[in-house]
Amino acid sequence: MTSLLRLTWVQPEDLVGHELRQAEQDGRDATAVRDRWLAAGGGYAPPRAGASPDPPRPELRALAGELLDELAALSSPLAADEPTDWPSIVAACPQWPSSPRRGPDRHPVPAAEPGLGARETDPRPDARDSAPPASGAVPSAPGVVPGRPGDPPPAEGPLPPPGAPHSPEWGPDVHARGSRLAAAGPEGRTPAVSRPPDESLLHALHAAWLGRAVGCLLGKPVEKLPLQAIRAIGRATGNWPPTTYFTAKGLPAELAATHPWNRRSAATSLAENIDGMPEDDDLNYPLLALALLQRHGRAFTTAQVGALWLDELPAGRTFTAERVAYRNLLSGIEPPFTATHRNPFREWIGAAIRADLHGWTNPGDPAAAAEQAYRDAVLTHTANGVYSAMFTAGAIAAAAGGTTDVHEAIATGLTVVPTGSRLARAVRFGVETARSEVDFDRAVDLVHAAYGAYHWVHALPNAALLAAALTHAEGEFTGTVSRAVSGGLDTDSGGATAGSLAGLLAGHPGRLPDHWTAPLKNRLSTSVAGFDGTGFDTLARLTLKEALRP
Repeated sequence: MTSLLRLTWVQPEDLVGHELRQAEQDGRDATAVRDRWLAAGGGYAPPRAGASPDPPRPELRALAGELLDELAALSSPLAADEPTDWPSIVAACPQWPSSPRRGPDRHPVPAAEPGLGARETDPRPDARDSAPPASGAVPSAPGVVPGRPGDPPPAEGPLPPPGAPHSPEWGPDVHARGSRLAAAGPEGRTPAVSRPPDESLLHALHAAWLGRAVGCLLGKPVEKLPLQAIRAIGRATGNWPPTTYFTAKGLPAELAATHPWNRRSAATSLAENIDGMPEDDDLNYPLLALALLQRHGRAFTTAQVGALWLDELPAGRTFTAERVAYRNLLSGIEPPFTATHRNPFREWIGAAIRADLHGWTNPGDPAAAAEQAYRDAVLTHTANGVYSAMFTAGAIAAAAGGTTDVHEAIATGLTVVPTGSRLARAVRFGVETARSEVDFDRAVDLVHAAYGAYHWVHALPNAALLAAALTHAEGEFTGTVSRAVSGGLDTDSGGATAGSLAGLLAGHPGRLPDHWTAPLKNRLSTSVAGFDGTGFDTLARLTLKEALRP
């Protein structure tokens, strides 16, 4: 007897439901397609996983492919505010930072991608006469964008100061301190010491790698669990807000049965089971980005990102947009169409979890970091999915420079995101919510209420939660990773990015609490060739070498 293989994230009959939701969220009228799909017996997207349980009729799968192409051809009213081509993104960022390495001019993005064979048109059959692409589709030839000294400030002014009182549950009066800093402006903030480009940066990068691992590991066992389940588990085991790794010890059997741990992660990520850092895509992608820079330097192309994946990344270690793009590469579809062809996950969080290395290797240069993150991201993502990577890279680059606090890092990240985009609004919402709420659980509830229509892996709710966690904790390490994971959504990815930035701000691995870092045993497991078992101190040295590369 043969068993059926239900492969997540790529089967057409499952992608239609996700694309219908994506169409609704970016304003495309998909009513006719939806009605046709449901009338034929199709269903909506699986609620939390990537595959429906039962195989479709052959004719339904064929219809799914046809309808996916029809949905992608629908134009979006948000396209003007949420472009994906490089010139339009920069034009939509009126406070785009100058690059200390390159001056005010923008680094060009190649018009054609060597390596996989560049084209000027969509490689799919009969695509040349299609309707305008969905929100965020990538034109084939982004060009050089000149610098614009003296650009006006963005339409939206600075965020209001919070003025919130002390929170007994979430720790000291971080809000009042943040309010004074925000009101004082950059010159009123506690001055940071600019770090020299070697030993001090090495320590900061070591802390960033460790912080990314810690935040990821904290979030792994509760990934995919609903928010109320995470809260119930933490409170039942005396770890709420979480100040150490989750544990099954003391967890009531009924609660454990109702909300089981993430089945892939519990064996390696509960406190009693941790023995080094287990494999996770949130660590695999920084390793791949490191290998990318080692092979190709800063001038890598999107096609070279794809070629590296085919060489070094097992397909089974990819998910959502990355798995679709991987399938597209194997099908002969070339960047940037790998991001748009039957890919309803193109505005999810995947590109953001690949962005840290681009920030780490451009300390104090958020423009260069964002541009590198862009070339990486457009293999798989468009619009808000790309912006989430650029925001992350820009904020991390600012923090890596050693002269900013967490609030300035967030503000800097926003300068490389189109001001009218939903991603920019989500970050601002997260910051404002954290500033206005003493109780972080209440801030999380507001984020979930505002973005509950989006999938839990979508870039928008996760960006809002990340900004809220960073702001509310004032960048303090334990408070930051605790808040990022306690807010639910994509817990391991949000925890990883939050831990990375908080680690940079800590500046030294010795400033991270030992109960977080000791279980890692300075050992990382991965399927990325050449890195399995590598220590975080070694990874920091390798990253520093790329950061100092001319």
